[in-house]
Amino acid sequence: MTLVRNPASKATGKSSDNLSEQVFQKIKNDIFNFKLMPGERFTESEIAGTYAVSRTPIRQALYRLQQEGYVDVQFRSGWRVRPLNFKAYEELYDLRILLECHAVEQICQMPEDHLQAVLAVLVQTWCIKPEQYVYDLRQLAEQDEAFHCHLVSAAGNTEMAKIHSEISEKIRIIRRLDFFKDYRMAATYAEHQQILSGLLAQDAASCLSILNAHILHSRNEVKKITLEMLSCRSV
Repeated sequence: MTLVRNPASKATGKSSDNLSEQVFQKIKNDIFNFKLMPGERFTESEIAGTYAVSRTPIRQALYRLQQEGYVDVQFRSGWRVRPLNFKAYEELYDLRILLECHAVEQICQMPEDHLQAVLAVLVQTWCIKPEQYVYDLRQLAEQDEAFHCHLVSAAGNTEMAKIHSEISEKIRIIRRLDFFKDYRMAATYAEHQQILSGLLAQDAASCLSILNAHILHSRNEVKKITLEMLSCRSV
């Protein structure tokens, strides 16, 4: 990502806000991609030098990241990327399972024509031939998250969908690692197809079993890969 500085940024709050947003997204992506490692310490000056921007948008971005739980400010020693808390991630995955399983139960009770309509986009995206599969990590991770968010939204509970979206944001830092292995990419297509098949057949029991196993497998896989990556980076 290239940061675009506007010469008028000092004169307009809007331009300054845009630059702060760019910096915010850049730092978050660097955390997600482990370019900034969990537990790593840095100063505002170091980040400003790396991104070639002034300290003001850096500071604004870091305070936003602190509010979202990605970094901590260290007294007299700058900032630190918050260490990964696997217990917290496992609890978020547990909550995610509860929300998605409830959504599946609600979807299976829909009239058949309505059910087919709400699932049409997912069927078009996931029920495709192997040669059409997406193997780009970032794109597939986004499509996978959208799949699960769509299921919850389709259940029709706005507040539940909002909470699920917030959970998805919090686990995104490790969730995308599920697609570091090609076999997990193909497995995701197969499992999503099985879930959709069960939904279209209104077979809630089958869907719940497959969905639960799918999410747990993903959770365990990303934890293993994350620990492997941290081990390699620390050598």
